[in-house]
Amino acid sequence: MYICICNAITDKQIRKAAKAGAVDLWGLQAELGVATGCGSCKEAASEILAEYRKRPVPQPTLYSPAAVA
Repeated sequence: MYICICNAITDKQIRKAAKAGAVDLWGLQAELGVATGCGSCKEAASEILAEYRKRPVPQPTLYSPAAVA
């Protein structure tokens, strides 16, 4: 769904930017240009970013060799 009509930015692009490391609206603005036109999407973009940031960070699976029988 389009979040920023001025710059044709979708919610998927915002989530991808969050996954890549954007942590605040300034990061989204720098990477995507979201909320740099009329600004009406600022709140929606911030909510999507906050929603993404609340997700648990996946932990790596540690390798443990099988027991030798």
